[in-house]
Amino acid sequence: MATSLRMFFNLIVITVFCIGLNTVTSQNDQKKGKADGKEFECPQSTGNGNYADPATCKRFYQCVDGFPYVNRCPSGLYFDDVAKYCTFKNEARCGPLESTPSPVTETPTDLATKCDPAKCQLPYCFCSKDGTIVPGNLDPEEIPQMIVLTLDGAVNLNNYDHYRKVFNHKRKNPNGCEIKGTFFISHEYSNYHMIQELASEGHEIGTETISLQTGLENKGYEEWVGEMVGMRDILKHLSNISKSEVVGMRAPFLKPGRNTQYKVLEEFGYIYDSSIGVPALPIPVWPYTLDYKIPHECKSGTCPTKSFPGVWEVPLNTHYVEGFEGGHCPYLDQCVLHNHDGDDVFEWLQEDFLRYYDQNRAPYMMPFHTNWFSIKELEQGLHKFLNWVQTLDDVWFVTITQALTWITDPKTVSELNKYEPWDCKKENLPPKPCNLPNKCALSFKRPEWNFTDTRYLETCNECPKQYPWLDDASGSGIPGKDNYVPDNVRK
Repeated sequence: MATSLRMFFNLIVITVFCIGLNTVTSQNDQKKGKADGKEFECPQSTGNGNYADPATCKRFYQCVDGFPYVNRCPSGLYFDDVAKYCTFKNEARCGPLESTPSPVTETPTDLATKCDPAKCQLPYCFCSKDGTIVPGNLDPEEIPQMIVLTLDGAVNLNNYDHYRKVFNHKRKNPNGCEIKGTFFISHEYSNYHMIQELASEGHEIGTETISLQTGLENKGYEEWVGEMVGMRDILKHLSNISKSEVVGMRAPFLKPGRNTQYKVLEEFGYIYDSSIGVPALPIPVWPYTLDYKIPHECKSGTCPTKSFPGVWEVPLNTHYVEGFEGGHCPYLDQCVLHNHDGDDVFEWLQEDFLRYYDQNRAPYMMPFHTNWFSIKELEQGLHKFLNWVQTLDDVWFVTITQALTWITDPKTVSELNKYEPWDCKKENLPPKPCNLPNKCALSFKRPEWNFTDTRYLETCNECPKQYPWLDDASGSGIPGKDNYVPDNVRK
């Protein structure tokens, strides 16, 4: 059993959310938190996030700790109040739009209990009272500071070259291996030839969902299966990435699907989820298994309440600096750093990082959407930060799966140069992509549309008959073709 678990954890699998659209912020309006002289009040019920400007579709508010910052969409783009980003006029659903969450009907039975360290033992279970204890009770100064770069969404021409600059084959870990990241892939607009290239170089590929639909946290079991397992199936069909190599997922908009999502994780062979946000705590939280109740407040309000033994949660600790300059955020691009220069951004990231490095050395996750890379100063600050941490000989860049492998069997820094799970010479990687991928122009119609559009993708495999989507991950053109059977009921 331990051998089986280790085989899963030795997989190399990274994060990416591709919206690819720039946001321009007005400094004066941002400080005032108003537009057209009218004060905007952040909704108390839904917390931090982006909200439509009632006066115009060309602006939106970013709410951080109850304070509204006015943001303007780039020229020619409009704010979509459903997807919560700037897009083309014919695609934007102007707001404010009312949203009525579905009622929660789950009966609160079999609730998870508080952590019992005496019963929860590595490598199969890990918990602590507040989530801040180092695995194996090792001295923080003796362990590596892991950095986990995650990128959410589609991978395509809007972001691929930017990602290449981060993973430039020059940045290496202390053992001489190139740094790696984790990509959580969503389907629409993805280039599967590029995704296969990333996977073949040892980056971890996880799933977000096919459609990135809002309100998925309130949907049922079949919807989560279709979105998660269907996305994994698309990666197999179009990027030649096998099911056994895709072992992690992230829920859209960091809205976990309560117990339903985790039941799907458990039944379809996923090892971990990375969707739960942690409030702004003085000491960061380590990843934990869901054998017991989560050890911190649930920011989204949709976290699991039952026990899911052996399923790992890799939470997103809130990023912030003293005085909360720039606000606080789970995704780094959600902090308000647009008006900082590259040096300011570097110093902000450095201070945030040192809260981990100087304390319990929980993995420093750096989650990004594409829009971080569309602002020159943010990208410059990131590269300054990456170059600086490379001067620290106890800092390692790892995928989420590599981080979990270490947590299940903690090692000191002195043992890592010969640590096989982080050794690039021992990697069993997916196949390299072809040199000349097929460029596919495919018909596409969402169920709610009354028109048919065209979507483009690139793959080394044969072009599908139509654009893959929910219930038809292979793009066969046969509605409702997909029928996924949980691993635990297969013969």
